[in-house]
Amino acid sequence: MSETENIHNELGSIQIQRDAIASIACQSTLQSYGVVGLAPKNLAENLRQLFRKDAKFGVDVAYDHDGLVIDLYIVVEYGLRIKTITSSIANSVKYNVEKTVGLPVRRINVHVRGLRISNMD
Repeated sequence: MSETENIHNELGSIQIQRDAIASIACQSTLQSYGVVGLAPKNLAENLRQLFRKDAKFGVDVAYDHDGLVIDLYIVVEYGLRIKTITSSIANSVKYNVEKTVGLPVRRINVHVRGLRISNMD
């Protein structure tokens, strides 16, 4: 799989890097209600993030001929309905990626990696 996705039309071709798609998905996720932050996909990504800030931290983008498959790894606020939060994230990311990039999003997998208590009131 290449790191860019190619779109061809009558005027020419467009190349979109997966990092750009991941960045859109990341911003949409972080703006969603109940999301505290993104989490590492694995230990290697966690270590890599310590040394170099990665734009696609907590986001994995794959493309096949049917469309994009996006995996999100998140930390949510304790005490909120996880199903509601994840559904909202999936809808928001799907809408923003399809609107911005023009590629169909086939599936969004939201992985909740942790819960965080923000207010101890």
